[in-house]
Amino acid sequence: MSYLEKKAWVYAVVALVVPVVYAAILLARTPAGGIAASHYVTPMIVAIAGAIVLNILATAVAGSGAPREARGGDERDRAIGRLGEYVAFYAVSIASVVPLVLAMREAPYFWIANSLYLAFALAAFVSSVVKIVAYRRGL
Repeated sequence: MSYLEKKAWVYAVVALVVPVVYAAILLARTPAGGIAASHYVTPMIVAIAGAIVLNILATAVAGSGAPREARGGDERDRAIGRLGEYVAFYAVSIASVVPLVLAMREAPYFWIANSLYLAFALAAFVSSVVKIVAYRRGL
């Protein structure tokens, strides 16, 4: 398994696990006024920062055995990376319609912020899955 494929696996796991943990924390701390009344800002910031740090650390661990030359990849790796980023762009573009509609309907900030966070998390996960499939089945 190449360094960039390992990096895609790390990104997929982090993009899936961190939002699930974030949602579990929100649900566990739901106030009597409903989930929309919860204090979500700090947990969301921690989730975003935690995902960044986890990605950096896990990628460093996954790539610790790879030689420096292998980290750049070849033309196939660059094509797979582009494909994953194209798909992520379309995923976040389509998923961003939800927070846009919520804002137009003047929904509570909780729903707008969390749907936008979900859009970015979904794009990261979909991008990683596309890259993994491209590595496994060929491009």
